[in-house]
Amino acid sequence: MNPIVLTTREGATTTATLNRPDERNALNAALLEQIAAALATAERDPTQRIFVLRGAGRLFCSGLDLAEAAQPGRAEISATLMAAVLRALATSRLVTIAAVQGAAIAGGAGLMSACDFAIATRDAKFGYPEIRRGIVPELIMTFLRRQLHERDARELLLLGKLIDASRAHAMGLINRIVADEAALDTEVRRLASLILQGAPDASAETKKLLTELWPAPLAADLERALANHRVSSDTPEVREGVAAFREKRAPNWAPK
Repeated sequence: MNPIVLTTREGATTTATLNRPDERNALNAALLEQIAAALATAERDPTQRIFVLRGAGRLFCSGLDLAEAAQPGRAEISATLMAAVLRALATSRLVTIAAVQGAAIAGGAGLMSACDFAIATRDAKFGYPEIRRGIVPELIMTFLRRQLHERDARELLLLGKLIDASRAHAMGLINRIVADEAALDTEVRRLASLILQGAPDASAETKKLLTELWPAPLAADLERALANHRVSSDTPEVREGVAAFREKRAPNWAPK
């Protein structure tokens, strides 16, 4: 069986590639655990300074594995793991880069948003369609409220529509747009070379302060988001929204 996260190293850079292309790199529990493990391993190695997150196949990541999350008792497990991975990416001493091709949607866009840098191909799409599944995107809000203007965050979260790379760049959701996947590799290497010109300890301390110099600490915001998730994750709207998505039909939001 192929590993669901492929890890490679090149100099001071560790690259972790989500490897569920047949499932659009959907985030199940095992995949989230392996992302966290790959990052932890890289952090323990003093030669490593950069962590790149990629996706195998046609797209970066389609979001949470809703089939798994719909199983009894799995929603909270998935959310807790997702919060841990987002926190790890954001607070790691390593500089984190999301290299996005195809699409980054829902939890996949969340992974991207938790990274220090996001680079995307010109044809990539982005979106947080949770509201169309009856889901409240609590964890994602923690990052979008820090990164985007409020009206842009409201547009993304309340409409749930996908946007193209140009719009994502204008919002500040991504840092760079490149032509294709070959150019994506080139830009990751170029960005890594610039990062490595900075001092390692100063880089880590700068990341730490960027996380802490905010009215509410990131950890506290994620805990608050998880607490809200425990209340909102098992409602009639969630059950209908997820069922409609899996059955490829429009949801029925009429009162039951």
